[in-house]
Order: sequence, then C-alpha cells, then structure tokens
Amino acid sequence: MSESTFNPKRFVSGLTSRPGVYQMLGADGEVLYVGKAKNLKKRVASYFLRASGSARIESMVDQIHDIAINVTDTENQALLLESSLIKKHRPRYNIVFRDDKSYPYLVITGNHPYPRIRFHRGSRKKPHRYFGPYPNAGSVRRTLDSLQKLFNLRPCSDSFFANRSRPCLQHQIKRCSAPCVGAISETDYANDVADAVRLLEGKSEILVGKLTARMEAASAALDFEQAARYRDQIAALRTIQGAGAAGTVDDADFIVVEQRAGLHAVGVGTVRGGQHLGYQSFFPKGVADSPSGEVLTAFLGQYYAERMPPREIVVTEAPEEVELLEEAFTTVAGHRVRIKARVRGSRSRVLKAAHDSLQEAITARLIQGEALAARYQSLGELLTLEDTPTRLECFDISHTRGESPVASCVVFDEEGPLKSAYRRFNMKDVTPGDDYAAIRQAVLRRFRRLKEGEAPVPDVLLIDGGKGQLAQAVDAVNEAGVSGVTIISVAKGSDRRVGMEQIFRPGTSVPLRPSADDPGLHLIQQIRDEAHRFAIEGHRGQRGKARKQSVLEEIEGLGPRRRQALLRSFGGLQRVERAGVDELARVEGISRTLAQRIYDRFHS
Repeated sequence: MSESTFNPKRFVSGLTSRPGVYQMLGADGEVLYVGKAKNLKKRVASYFLRASGSARIESMVDQIHDIAINVTDTENQALLLESSLIKKHRPRYNIVFRDDKSYPYLVITGNHPYPRIRFHRGSRKKPHRYFGPYPNAGSVRRTLDSLQKLFNLRPCSDSFFANRSRPCLQHQIKRCSAPCVGAISETDYANDVADAVRLLEGKSEILVGKLTARMEAASAALDFEQAARYRDQIAALRTIQGAGAAGTVDDADFIVVEQRAGLHAVGVGTVRGGQHLGYQSFFPKGVADSPSGEVLTAFLGQYYAERMPPREIVVTEAPEEVELLEEAFTTVAGHRVRIKARVRGSRSRVLKAAHDSLQEAITARLIQGEALAARYQSLGELLTLEDTPTRLECFDISHTRGESPVASCVVFDEEGPLKSAYRRFNMKDVTPGDDYAAIRQAVLRRFRRLKEGEAPVPDVLLIDGGKGQLAQAVDAVNEAGVSGVTIISVAKGSDRRVGMEQIFRPGTSVPLRPSADDPGLHLIQQIRDEAHRFAIEGHRGQRGKARKQSVLEEIEGLGPRRRQALLRSFGGLQRVERAGVDELARVEGISRTLAQRIYDRFHS
C-alpha cells in the first residue's frame, strides 16, 4: 500500500479490540516493528494519537505504509507470537537479540552396550540421554573434559569403536577405559556411566558417598590401586563441586541487564541439576533509548521462544508484565515458571557471578570495533584539543576506612587498555583516608618516572574525583617538571547516576556536563571504571596480605581440629581462601554458619 493510500485514522476505526500482534510495514513491505496488544484497537491507535517520547518509535511511525494484524485468542498467545515474529523478521525498530545457533547439549548414547559421551547440537529425537542446554559450546567441552578424566567414558564413534584391535591414545592418556578391546567389563563400564549421569543430574554428594564406600571396600580388600583411583575421583569431584556448585539452586536461569558507556547488554547464567553450565552475553540492536525493563522483557520473550524455560528465572529487576510472562512460560513448559527479582543466599551469589561475568564481556566489547577511534576523536572535541589524543592515563585510590590505600594507574592507547603499562602504588606516609595526599603522591611518583623516560607522557591525564583531587594532580605534574598534558578530573553528579558525570578542568569554575550519549564521555567512563577495578583489586591484595597472619586462628568457633580438617580437605590456606560457602560447609565439623563466617573473614 503506498503512502498516499494509507490512512491511519480509517485503519484504526476498523480494528478489533481483541488481543493480537501487529506488524508495522514500510514502503517495500519490510517489517519495521512487531508488537503485541491486549486490545489491538487501543494499542495501534496510540501510535498516531500522541507523541511517544522515543526518537526510535517516532522515526518508525513516519515510515509506516501499512499494518498487518494477527488476532489471537489470548494475550499469552500474542506474547509468544510476537517473540516468534521478531526472531523471524528481525525488525530494525524492535530490540533484537542475535542468536543464530541452536543451543548445545551433552549426550550419552543409549543404543550401545558401551555408551558414548559426546557433544550434540540439533534434534533430540534419538533414544539418548540429553543434558543441557548449555549456554555455549565451550561449556559442553569443559564438562566433557572433566567427565572423561573422572570416568574414562569413550568419546569415539561406533564405527571407530568396532574396528579397534588395540587401545587408542585416549586410553594411554587415561581419558578412556578402552572398552573397545575388553579392558573393562560391561558391568563396570555401566557403573561409570551411572556415576557420570549422577554428576550431570546434580547428585554429586550421593556420588561422593558411593565412591567413598567403594574406596574403603577396595582398601579393605588390599586392592590399593583401585582404591587410589576412587580417591582421585573423589578429589576431582570436590574440585568440580567448588567450580560449579550452585548451592540450593536446582534448575534456574540468572539474567542480568547492564548499561555502561553507551552499551546495553544482557547476561545469562545457566544452572541445571545444581551445577553451573556457564554464562553467555547478548548485545541487542535497536535499544538506544530503551529503559532496562523494556530490554529485559524483550529478551525474555525472544530467549524462551525457542528453548524450554526452567522452573526459576532470577532477574536483577522485575520485567514489564511479569505475571503475563510467567503465565506464558508456564503454558509452554508444562510446569510452573516463576520469575524472581528479589533473592538471597545461593541465588544472590549466582546472580552476582552472572553480573560479574557480564561486566567482563562488556569490557571486552568496549575495547573492540570501530567505536574506539570515534570515542578518541569525540574526547578530543569535548576537551577542545587541537589534536585527537592517542594515549590516556587515569588514577584512582582504593582503601577501606583508610586501611591499605592503593593507587591505580591505567593506560589506554589507540587499541584500548594497555595492560602491560598499568601500575599500582602502595601509599607511603599518607594519613589514613586522605585521598588528596594519596593522589598527589601517586601522580608525582608516576610522572617523575615518565620524566626519566620510563614510558611516554600521556596526552590526557584523568583523575577520579572532584576539584580537590584535580588541584593535587596539577601540582604533582608541575613538581615533576612535565608539561603538555591535559589534566581533568571526573566526578559523578549529585545523584551518583552513570551518565551524569561532571568534568573539571584547571582554571575553570564551571564543569563540563556532556550528554549521556556522548562517545567521549563513554571513553572517560570506560577508563575510569577500569582504574577503579584495578585499584580495588590491588587494595584487596594488600589488605589480604596484612590480614593473613593467623587468620584462621582469629575466626570464632574454628578450633585446632576444625582448622586441621579445613587445611587437610583443601590442601592449604590459599585454597581455603578461594573456597565458597557451599564448599566450606561440606567439610566435616564445619556448619553453614561457620562456613559463612570463614568466607566473610576472607572476603569482607
């Protein structure tokens, strides 16, 4: 339909008030936008009766040449159809998440006396045992690697198996028990398969108990070689439990939404059978001016359009229309699905881990691509520099109530973070909590080294702080005898919101307040956040060293026998420090309350 013949008012007057899905079409029939509605007439009319307040939607409305309507019986059906059509057409004005591959599974074949364990992607119609879905192929391969080391299950194809006359390399490196040449009985191999299934189903404690009983029986029978094998399996299982245990969580997805430096992202952590299967990150298109709740709702609809929802979906904030989403997912899954936004305990820890993983993915994304050069150019324009800067340094201070203060110096060049040039400075003779003196000392030490030729002088020096920190940095650079550096400080606004930063410059009383979508500001946010991370990491290390002496002796309720049990179970203090609450609580004599106290002592 041409632009001259499409009349929005006439079109809306003939619309039904039933639920359904509408597709906004462009001049060439391109699907511009897909939406759902409880009342099609009211929802479609809203696009033409008033301004939306969104530049993205206003641009889309200007291009509408026709609207296609799909009526559904219920709003749930409309929600599911909307997600399906967005995945199919990928409209430019919808929030769209790229996902071109089906999710991978781990398979234990069920049609052979000696089942095979392997990676699988695609149909799940054959009579095998399927475990997953895993968030990515790397998660499957890591699990496969662990299972082969633990249980020596064969990875080879049936044709390869049938034509062996002697064991292959996998047997020589202790990754396969060589059933192809009769090196293991069918009964013993079946026991190994059953143990692998127990682990994949999250029954690791049951498996540890069975292996312990077998180890004691083998030892009593003087079969010390077999007992040693069981002992090694138990030790390996403890390692896997520490790396992948999700506490009391059984089957759940943990979904976090983050916006940083102009980039929106969604991260998913997957737990099945009580075990972490890994994390995945998504970077949507068409999301520039969308609030996080809208991004989350769009993601949930598209993500579960082609995979079975778990019983729990844990999110950082309640999405829009949460009850409708729960009802739709319950209908699809055949079991009740709950979306939870306020969680504690194990769920809170897994959600935080998903958030940390997403932060790393965002950082990696920010240092890639064409946007970096544009950000440097925009920063030069923001600071009214004659030339585009090519080298930046940023300083930050971290301490805990003045304890163990550490200054960080991070360096960015034209390719992003230059980690080989990062430096930390442990503060000397600085009054606890005096950030001004700490900034002055760190900058002075750094720039004296630059004056001596240790590294190139930066074009721009950024200080995390306000006017006071800026004045100290300027004095330090001048005292070091270095010139030609543009020095600024970056402070968050009064409400501490990202995107409301103020930039202070020497000799000016009015700070710069760039818009939240300014690429130069995004670069400033990125290097400031990296300096903050690097400073905290260094501070925690220094604080940990200062506190480690007799740290176990200082924990209330942890007597000599329990300390010995801890150290014996983990093999040393360093591994105790790295252990989670769930791991600590598995040690004999350590209650969950005491485990939490031990964990807090190392991580407070």
